Amino acid sequence: MCGIVAYVGPKDAAPILLEGLQRLEYRGYDSAGVVVSNKGLKMRKVKGRVADLAAVMPARFKGGLGIGHTRWATHGAPSDVNAHPHLSADERVAVVHNGIIENADQLRAKLEAEGVVFLSETDTEVLSHLIARTVKEADSLEEAVRAALKLVVGTYGIAVLDAERPGEVVVARNGSPIVLGIGEKEMFAASDVAALVRYTRQVVHLEDGELAVLKADGFTTFASDARETAKEPLTVDWDAGHYDTGGYEHYLLKEISEQPDTVARTLRGRLDDRFHIAHLGGLNMDARETRSFRRVKIIGCGSAYYSGQIGAQLIEELARIPADAEPASEFRYRGPVVEADTLYVAISQSGETYDTLAAVQELKRKGGRVLGIVNTVGSAIARECDGGVYLHAGPEVSVASTKAFTSTAVAFALLALHLGRVRDLSPAEGRRICDGLRRLPEQIKEILVLEPEIRELAHKYAGAPSMMFVGRVRGYPVAREGAQKLKEISYVHAEAYPASELKHGPLALIGPEMPTVAIVPDDELLDKNLTTLGEIRARGGRVLMVGHRVADPKLADDCIVVPKNETELDPILLSIPLQLFAYHAAVALERDVDKPRNLAKSVTVE
Repeated sequence: MCGIVAYVGPKDAAPILLEGLQRLEYRGYDSAGVVVSNKGLKMRKVKGRVADLAAVMPARFKGGLGIGHTRWATHGAPSDVNAHPHLSADERVAVVHNGIIENADQLRAKLEAEGVVFLSETDTEVLSHLIARTVKEADSLEEAVRAALKLVVGTYGIAVLDAERPGEVVVARNGSPIVLGIGEKEMFAASDVAALVRYTRQVVHLEDGELAVLKADGFTTFASDARETAKEPLTVDWDAGHYDTGGYEHYLLKEISEQPDTVARTLRGRLDDRFHIAHLGGLNMDARETRSFRRVKIIGCGSAYYSGQIGAQLIEELARIPADAEPASEFRYRGPVVEADTLYVAISQSGETYDTLAAVQELKRKGGRVLGIVNTVGSAIARECDGGVYLHAGPEVSVASTKAFTSTAVAFALLALHLGRVRDLSPAEGRRICDGLRRLPEQIKEILVLEPEIRELAHKYAGAPSMMFVGRVRGYPVAREGAQKLKEISYVHAEAYPASELKHGPLALIGPEMPTVAIVPDDELLDKNLTTLGEIRARGGRVLMVGHRVADPKLADDCIVVPKNETELDPILLSIPLQLFAYHAAVALERDVDKPRNLAKSVTVE
């Protein structure tokens, strides 16, 4: 959620830190700050945007070593004082921190008893004082940081400066990502590769419990017990151009418009015309092992969870294996029974979602077989899992997920096809699904052509105080994702229900003031869905139908008609117009589309 950037090298650090923080704005934040080292530590920090920070930076803010941060408040309200970095009382040590220190209150009380005066309400300031307490006697800054972290309970990604050691930065990770960037006689660190790709594409991901010392001529990594660890750099496929808006007004619209290409990339090289199966070598499972699973459990958070519901339906229909999805944040706390014959699938665009990562680690401790469906190569969840599928959707900058959601649903279709063909799905049925998957990119283009029509509808409905989204079976997760998109970027209250459940309570809410978005695919449940529309209209409710045909005006006020694919794959296409609908509703209401309030892109705290 928060963003970290660090630099050591021959250039002035401040412009590099500011540019890196701007690249991380999509993660969500309320304040920003930087420290550079030059005959002492110089700090500027403000409540507000990175642009506000840049506006208060002195012209002569020089130093070839520095750290920067964008904060998303957890301890203390957004303010200049609570913004990071935080200095020790003697202004020798500076710290930026992502995560939460769970025993901060106890540590604060102990330090206050020793005479330390705190300036902020944050848990992070505790770290600056703990490190300062030992840094004078320690042989190295790394040693002082390690000693302080032994006292800490919680999650962290940190970067630390010591004014008396102006040639190095120490970073450490536990549950919150830190990535090193390797340059020419310069080193970088950040919480996300987005801050690095303008300067280097050679990166190293720290593991939980690892520390790293960065100097201009290289880096050294250590385990928590001070042993050096060997790290091999990876080459990032993304470059700075992937993080530009590309002429679109918002990243969100750009990413919606990219979906024909991103879906094609997710499919590329994975469909077999001879055996009509999906090639997924990254699963690291042979046919015998694949056939041994009797159940599939899918875990994810937010949109990832809803795509997992689509995935569970696909797996049950194509592979005939019982499958279900649940929120990763709930899964690990309910004491789940981990079965040897269950295949677990974890979903995360960033690969760093803390709740999902913690659930994966719990599954691994209990001997579960876990696959990952992630977008970010080398991310923590990708490294923790036994195998998986990369989405290859490119970086998703806007907080609201669109292209990653769609590519995840496509990845589940590939997984379901693979599992089905290894089991009992016939070659003819496999060919049908392969052909349907190949049609998706062009059909998504057809939906994007409808944008002017969808814009008009979004403006028509944007004034509603609340909206209901309904769908049956395959349409229900589409409705859930549609409601999620609308409320997270437009702030219009939206609820999603199975269409069959309306009459069991929610129908009491229906009336002229609450429009309903109904997902009505042309499938075996069409007549049932049309009956639901009749129930809504009979109670004065307005209906916007999303489906494969124009409805009788008696049943729907407005319709969005999308191309028909294979029945199992239709949910992927039905989701696209809801993305455009939410986007244009948010624009009509003058919302901050890419950075909605109170939300962040990569949720790395509980």
